[in-house]
Amino acid sequence: MPAVSKGDGMRGLGVFISDIRNCKSKEAEIKRINKELANIRSKFKGDKALDGYSKKKYVCKLLFIFLLGHDIDFGHMEAVNLLSSNKYTEKQIGYLFISVLVNSNSDLISLINNALKNDLSSRNPTFMNLALHCIANVGSREMAEAFAAEVPRILVAGDTMDSVKQSAALCLLRLNRTSPDLVLMGEWTARVVHLLNDQHLGVVTAATSLITTLAQKSPEDFKTSVSLAVARLSRIVSSASTDLQDYTYYFVAAPWLSVKLLRLLQCYPPPEDGAIRGRLTECLETILNKAQEPPKSKKVQHSNAKNAVLFEAISLIIHHDSEPTLLVRACNQLGQFLQHRETNLRYLALESMCTLASSEFSHEAVKTHIETVINALKSERDVSVRQRAVDLLYAMCDRSNAKQIVAEMLSYLETADYSIREEIVLKVAILAEKYAVDYTWYVDTILNLIRFAGDYVSDEVWYRVIQIVINRDEVQGYAAKTVFEALQAPACHENLVKVGGYILGEFGNLIAGDSRSSPLIQFDLLHSKFHLCSVPTRALLLSAYIKFINLFPEVKGTIQEVLRSDSQLRNADVELQQRAVEYLRLSCIASTDILATVLEEMPPFPERESSILAKLKRKKGPGNLHPDLDENRKERSANGGTADHSSTTSNAKSSPLSFVGDLLAPALTAPPTNRPRPVSSSYLLQAPLTPMPPQASAVPVLLSAGPLFQVAASPTPSTDLLGLGSTITTQNSAPPASKGTSLLVDVFSENIAAFPVETPVAVGPVADENFSRFVCKNNGVLYENQLLQIGLKSEFRQNLGRMYVFFGNKTSTQFMNFAASVVCQDTLQAQLNVHAKPADPTVDGGAQLQQILNIECMSDFVDAPVLNIQFRYGGTLQSIAVKLPITLNKFFQPTEMTSQEFFQRWKQLGAPQQEVQKIFKAKHSMDTEVTKAKIMGFGAALLDGVDPNPSNFVGAGVIHTKTTQVGCLLRLEPNTQAQMYRLTLRTSRDTVSQRLCDLLSEQF
Repeated sequence: MPAVSKGDGMRGLGVFISDIRNCKSKEAEIKRINKELANIRSKFKGDKALDGYSKKKYVCKLLFIFLLGHDIDFGHMEAVNLLSSNKYTEKQIGYLFISVLVNSNSDLISLINNALKNDLSSRNPTFMNLALHCIANVGSREMAEAFAAEVPRILVAGDTMDSVKQSAALCLLRLNRTSPDLVLMGEWTARVVHLLNDQHLGVVTAATSLITTLAQKSPEDFKTSVSLAVARLSRIVSSASTDLQDYTYYFVAAPWLSVKLLRLLQCYPPPEDGAIRGRLTECLETILNKAQEPPKSKKVQHSNAKNAVLFEAISLIIHHDSEPTLLVRACNQLGQFLQHRETNLRYLALESMCTLASSEFSHEAVKTHIETVINALKSERDVSVRQRAVDLLYAMCDRSNAKQIVAEMLSYLETADYSIREEIVLKVAILAEKYAVDYTWYVDTILNLIRFAGDYVSDEVWYRVIQIVINRDEVQGYAAKTVFEALQAPACHENLVKVGGYILGEFGNLIAGDSRSSPLIQFDLLHSKFHLCSVPTRALLLSAYIKFINLFPEVKGTIQEVLRSDSQLRNADVELQQRAVEYLRLSCIASTDILATVLEEMPPFPERESSILAKLKRKKGPGNLHPDLDENRKERSANGGTADHSSTTSNAKSSPLSFVGDLLAPALTAPPTNRPRPVSSSYLLQAPLTPMPPQASAVPVLLSAGPLFQVAASPTPSTDLLGLGSTITTQNSAPPASKGTSLLVDVFSENIAAFPVETPVAVGPVADENFSRFVCKNNGVLYENQLLQIGLKSEFRQNLGRMYVFFGNKTSTQFMNFAASVVCQDTLQAQLNVHAKPADPTVDGGAQLQQILNIECMSDFVDAPVLNIQFRYGGTLQSIAVKLPITLNKFFQPTEMTSQEFFQRWKQLGAPQQEVQKIFKAKHSMDTEVTKAKIMGFGAALLDGVDPNPSNFVGAGVIHTKTTQVGCLLRLEPNTQAQMYRLTLRTSRDTVSQRLCDLLSEQF
């Protein structure tokens, strides 16, 4: 900066500032300011021309008045005139005034731009710096349009001074942030990247900030910066503090530049070049080693600088997620900070370890610090650190430590800060659901959650426990007993009353045999809470009462008296009044059979993403949720409670992904809900009399009184597994009204006959270990490795099908050049048409991508198509081939038949070539309900009472292809003593009989 002469002191400005400070009151200050403003205005409007010094002085006074909070509406032109001065101090004041007081819509912008252009072309480094600073400070779109092409030229010019290069780089960074569409580097890209080799570290620091921002926008254009950044970083970390004396901060060499270079490297995957990758690994190891060395200074600035570089290096190690040794070392280094006396270090260590916990290489290392983290949760004074401790416990949780972590979080919940209680509740609920091997433990955990923090238990939590209890027969009795005991407490939270009312209304009969929980005692217990509850809870309890009338006829009179009371029939709330009137009338006029039909037990809920997890995503934001990676590694050894990983995104763009499982995954012990069922008169009796809103779960509604028990999944899009909402009838929905309607109406928007089949390509080893699991179900995880998870959601109707394939990126690195194609080999091309809609070529880290496959069955087939996936991860081409579970039985449509119709048709299909029979050893437990579930999941209608032997299973259906329909009859005869089955299939086509027999026999 040029020296300021003695005469530039502006004595008048000093006197004015002194006068303002000496004012005794606000009124005196305003009076003095108004006097000065009048004086300045008169000077500017006077006939006598002001010299540069006077203009500068008065503009400075205006600027000071503005900083005091007063509006300035004149003096702008005088400030612009100062820009043309050749004196540094006058030009500086002019630029300062413009940067602070001139907005982007000012009429003076054109004049200002002309002055800026003159200074940028002057080749005077001082004036050029002032102009660049002004452009950056104002940063308007008009200035970006005027100078976006000029600033890069100054930046890369060979004769530009280092100080100007720094200013140009930072100016360009500012313009890119305000108007990114106008900053097009084009021909300047390579020369800007080359600035990383500049001898002046100030230029390198400014250029690194610019390149990092530009690389995030156009990574391919700046990928050459990786090698230069690694080389520069290597020179810094291997140098002594004396080598970079001008840029050493408390014995740490160039800490700000090191942090910026490490941040730039996080824009890219690990280098493909072995030499560069090795050099980068050496740099990271050196940084970790230096962190272990004794401090060279006791001053806090030294430790702050050293730790800043260390934490950024750990962030890069986590980002690459490819060096197990570095990941474990980083985890151990962070573990040392967990008990550090500095609060900020403890916070940062916990935050970084949350991310490390999601890596397969470092997950076990993170778990070794569980006791330290639990201790931090109990003893830490800072609430933000305690919150990070909760996040880390959530991230490090797996089946081996789930009960310990959930117990500790529940214990902490009683004394937790109010600001984080809701989040802890959500996380405890998710962990309890995800890792529940014993469902009684899950029920106990959720009820304790309601007891300890009932006010913070959202509707999603108690909805979820209801869904799980309804979908799991084995836990229903225990849940009823547990909530009955919990409700006996003198004071119960209202959410506990809701859960108790719902569960006792559905499953109170399971504990009614005990005299201590007789029907009347159950009713009296619930009704004792009635007057303390809100209107929605009272409405739910009324629904429980009418359910009691169906379950326990002996309490019908008592309940009718309650419904008949004035407090119900004349209730001020219209919902309660309507329910009381209609429930009372229903209980009086309906026969026992009709009452049993209308008030029958709730059906299993459809499979969807946990609404609790969806709420946590909305609360925390996707970037703060660490998906559990390598779930198979952590969960494969456990059987109970193993959950299907349900994909949750409905559009083809990448979106945040979670691999949290769902306890509601279809189990063999529960009837399948993912196959269409035939329409029969018995079903019509079960249909809800009043439909639910389309966004709610399919819960029966009684008459017009609203939901009987409205336990719906959260109506947000994130809880809809396929994002279909109510526009497409999924196979979890009610049966189709007629054969003439199509489940896949929108499939016909394209010419089915013209579906292209992918050209066969060379296929490597094909993964098919999960193939057989999908014969009797349509949803679940098809394939999973350390990098990728592939989930499916399918629906079929007649000879058409649609399959949603979800590709989940389990890493934190973006998949590049992602491509997925379906290959139908040889004769399968003529038998099956599969049309794959194009997918996005990139999958962000921790995100997922959806691809839709439209399928048409032309004729019966045996082979299955193969899904080929190729993408680049960390510079390496990854190829995966997976057999798609598209089997002939997917085009099975169930058919209801009477006993006479079945055996008449059985005799008609008596030709030897039409029958296939197989006797085989049972591979699984010969459970009747499991067998029924598998036959219905296979696609056939299960015909009860048709076979003379009640232990046999009989089914019927039609295989639909484009060219023909093939009727199918099956008979399964179990021999429990010999642990054998005999399966007989008769169809009108021998190839169909053989294929169906092979597929079904593998399921038992």
